[in-house]
Amino acid sequence: MHDFEFYNPTKIIFGKGKENLIGKVLKDCGIKKVLFVYGQSSIKKIGLYDRVISSLNENGIQWVEHGGVKPNPVLSHTREGIEKAKKEKVDAILAVGGGSVLDEGKAIAVGAKSDVDVWEYFHRDKGITDALPVFTILTLAATGSEMNGYAVITNEETQEKLSIGSELIYPKVSILNPELTFTVSKEYHAYAAVDAIAHTIEWYFTCTVCPNLENRLVESIVKTVMETTEKILQNPTDYDARAEFMWAATLALNGITRTGYAGGVYVNHMIAHSLGALYDLPHGACLSIVIPAWMWWYKDKNRKQFDRFAKEVFNLPTAEEGIKALKNWFSKVGAPVSLQDGKIPSSDIDKIANHVYNTTAKLWGLDKIYTVDKIKEILYLALRSNTL
Repeated sequence: MHDFEFYNPTKIIFGKGKENLIGKVLKDCGIKKVLFVYGQSSIKKIGLYDRVISSLNENGIQWVEHGGVKPNPVLSHTREGIEKAKKEKVDAILAVGGGSVLDEGKAIAVGAKSDVDVWEYFHRDKGITDALPVFTILTLAATGSEMNGYAVITNEETQEKLSIGSELIYPKVSILNPELTFTVSKEYHAYAAVDAIAHTIEWYFTCTVCPNLENRLVESIVKTVMETTEKILQNPTDYDARAEFMWAATLALNGITRTGYAGGVYVNHMIAHSLGALYDLPHGACLSIVIPAWMWWYKDKNRKQFDRFAKEVFNLPTAEEGIKALKNWFSKVGAPVSLQDGKIPSSDIDKIANHVYNTTAKLWGLDKIYTVDKIKEILYLALRSNTL
């Protein structure tokens, strides 16, 4: 085990109907007025909007709406939320939705307590020193944002998709009711599964110190995500499968799967963020395009871990067979596995590689390993579904 620090202050309230407690939760925390952040119309269609408003009103919590968050949350809408939060002098952010809504809510929480433009924090020009408290109700399990201190926003003007991280933006309380995910489409559940898997395997494959305990945690989460996803695609209202999937996705990025590892990096996210920024593709779809290609490119740099993954997850003897099995599983559940599947032309590879290199690679300090030429090698392996 490598030395580590672990911190997670988020309280999870998990179970059926728990969203009805949100008003009391806020009241008990001394909150009097919230910015109510949500996405498009889905929470209204399933009656969640009305239940949240009712709970807020019953507990004397004032609220200001900020709806319309996009699946890839954008900076312009985030800035609008910051202005509302400041003008209305809210005490906290209540984010109700999937990871995109939660991420925008966190960014608003930072911007509302700052005198500088929030984008400066994404470029690491400023360190986060204050934020409004964040409370969440989750409707799409995928990103782990309900129990971590990260947020990702796209600047649509500069076509940059960047992240912030701080202990100050861990949610204070997150409510997880698996029933709220029953109406998630098969397409978006597939993307969610890919995202959850990506959060665990990035460090697993790039570690220089790889303890068995952490390896087993990762493998368990990956297998749980795959098993429950297949059940959910057959029966979208399978509560037990939804519950296990939801908690697995939370554990995938709440910090627990990184403890004891050394050397890990989120290189697939690095490339996928550029695809998302340039083509506005769902995040999970970007990852399913990148992951098999990157795995094939990287496998010999950590062969022991790749062989182990093939054996423990798929009961296959070699890294190559394990990579193909994961790629086939992504395709089986409906996720794209090539640039061609994502309708991204091969003529764009130079543009994408330069974008990755000049945005996240440099910002994350990976530009010496992942040069433009190396990134292009990975992208060419992702060109068509039958490339590998």
